[in-house]
Amino acid sequence: MKISKRLFALAFCVLCGLSLTGLAQSGGTLRGKVALTNGDPVHNVKVTIIQLKRSTETKEDGSYEFQNVPSGKYDISAHLERTPDILTKAEISGGQTVTADFEIRLEAIREQVTVTATGSEETTFNSIQSVTIIGSLDLAKKNPLSLGEALDHELGVAKRSFGPGNARPVVRGFDGDRVLVLQEGVGIGGLGFQSGDHAEPIDLLSQDRVEVVKGPATLLYGSNAIGGVVNAISGHDEAHKGVRGYVTGIGGSTNDQFGGSGGIEFGTERWLFWANGGGQRAGDYNTPIGTIQNSFSRYGNASGGFGYFGDKGFLSFGYTADRRNYGIPTEPEHEGEEEEEEGHGHEMVRLNPRRDSVQFRAGFRDLSAPISGGNFTLQYNNYRHDEIELPDEAIGTQFKNKTFLYRAVFDQRRSGRYSGSFGFSGLYRDFTAIGEEALAPPTTQNNFSAFGLQTIDFDRFAFQFGGRVERNAYSPASGLNGFRDRSFTGFSGSAGIRVGLGASNVFVANYTHSYRAPALEELYNNGPHAGNLTFEIGDPNLTRERGDGIDFSLRHNSRRLRAEANFFYYKIQDFVYLAPTGNIEDGLIEADYSQGDSRFTGVEGRFDVGVTKNIWLLSSLDYVNSKLTATDTPLPRIPPLRARVGFEALAKGFRINPEVVMAQDQNRIFTTEERTAGYATVNLNASYTYTQKHYAHIFSVNAFNLNDKLYRNHLSFIKEFAPEIGRGVRVVYTLRFF
Repeated sequence: MKISKRLFALAFCVLCGLSLTGLAQSGGTLRGKVALTNGDPVHNVKVTIIQLKRSTETKEDGSYEFQNVPSGKYDISAHLERTPDILTKAEISGGQTVTADFEIRLEAIREQVTVTATGSEETTFNSIQSVTIIGSLDLAKKNPLSLGEALDHELGVAKRSFGPGNARPVVRGFDGDRVLVLQEGVGIGGLGFQSGDHAEPIDLLSQDRVEVVKGPATLLYGSNAIGGVVNAISGHDEAHKGVRGYVTGIGGSTNDQFGGSGGIEFGTERWLFWANGGGQRAGDYNTPIGTIQNSFSRYGNASGGFGYFGDKGFLSFGYTADRRNYGIPTEPEHEGEEEEEEGHGHEMVRLNPRRDSVQFRAGFRDLSAPISGGNFTLQYNNYRHDEIELPDEAIGTQFKNKTFLYRAVFDQRRSGRYSGSFGFSGLYRDFTAIGEEALAPPTTQNNFSAFGLQTIDFDRFAFQFGGRVERNAYSPASGLNGFRDRSFTGFSGSAGIRVGLGASNVFVANYTHSYRAPALEELYNNGPHAGNLTFEIGDPNLTRERGDGIDFSLRHNSRRLRAEANFFYYKIQDFVYLAPTGNIEDGLIEADYSQGDSRFTGVEGRFDVGVTKNIWLLSSLDYVNSKLTATDTPLPRIPPLRARVGFEALAKGFRINPEVVMAQDQNRIFTTEERTAGYATVNLNASYTYTQKHYAHIFSVNAFNLNDKLYRNHLSFIKEFAPEIGRGVRVVYTLRFF
């Protein structure tokens, strides 16, 4: 029976990979120009007809042209690295010439093009998945010390933290091994999912954008993406003539933050060479009740590579080095307090993550065959970090995580209304931990999956469906505490529909069945884990998680109104969670990895109104409610109801955006949690952009927590003694040349 189910699932994925053929149509011409806001033309801008996956670059005078475009309605995008996408629509009939001009704006992202949701370019408005995109300019203006800090308070995204240097995004209440962090669509080999004090080694200042796909994203990326995918994209995927690049500098108060980053690309008609580098440092941060000791953060990075991009194929090679050093804030000793026997309560620790990554990519495109394109990725990550006890600088625990990943995706040639892709991916992981917190034995993990995703796109609606079969196998070192090999095979599938309700509205609904294998740590951990504030006891007999979920989204995008309302409901059987036993071990709460059925439900909303062309009222809201259904117990570290209100005013190159961020008190708490109070903070973002023909200067100021509010993040492991940062200001300067 099990074999027949697996064969059925595999057959489903293979069927998803079959393409359809269609008849050729006579076409028209699409042409136009791309210019800056001051009227200067911009060359080497990538212009794409999204539905046809056809791209070209603008010439020196900013002009572009597509010939033989089939009749139809299309979304057209203009993209220049490290600037927001510009989108327009065009309807083309046979033999007709249509003009579509673009104006590159360096601020106020409204709608973007995502490549993460389906593996191909599509607008966020038309995506069946819910997608949020944060561009490079906004990443720099936020706190780019860690991925969680930079994405905090985006719609549906909160941050889990053990201090500023290790904050990680939580998507719709999902954390850890249920949120997959990627770079260029593949894993980065870090251990941020494993523990609350582990960072994600991504340099945000060198990224073109970060895309967050909310909800189950298992079909393209893996079973540990049932909460969502966070994908950092640096670009470097097209050749262009000449030189382009950027320089960014940051300075901030309250934590003495400063740093900078720079990058350059040099290209010919076929070749592209690039290099990036930079670093940041921040001291212990201040709060309304004082300085949080050992909350400092440092990092430095360098990357480079080259690629060849021909008419029908490409290949590229890249290398990245990332070095970090950050402290783990520790509860201060109170006068007269005796030192704890094991020292877990007050010992000072810093971590020094190091990551080296080598990536090779290749592919083909624009073929007239049934398989029109393909992308192949090979990547090796060597990640390690030490947990160093202060002030003696003694190494308590060493972690090593080596991963080799491969991925292949094939695009089917669009035939009439039909399009799709299919592929396979895999991972080999070699994990080792030595020392006081070596909770799991040395273990190797092998992963393989096959997947497919198909779309039928009509004028008024589109239907999308797909499936994924995945196998995970764990092999711990033999003879250690009786640990045994485990393997899991499961199927994930989805079906969704998008219905156009006039020119400016769209309704989206989808159903997803998801599968997740237990993580290595959930199976084999056994010992004190200060990074999660528990004494963890894994269960090698855990079974796979199985989830079913529905998502509904209603979106509106017009000249004076942009709105989005999302609702989601997920039911996960055999949900893995830490269940406290009531015992205390080594000064930590003893907790077993257990399983039980769970339910996640929530809403998200965004409502932006244009009072005038240059003044917009902005608002957003999100809420998650989750629990173990058998006992009606709320799950731990779930963000409370949150909202943002403000306005944005534009005047020539100036932009000002005051806002109020609010959170309700969180009273729905797990058995080992404490309530957190609600709060409201006042922020002010302002910027000025000055453009020339081949240069752009962006000056921005981010004044945060202007009311110096004492507040605590419910998702922080150390919120009881480490509230969030107090009143401060961050200044950013960016020079773009192109």
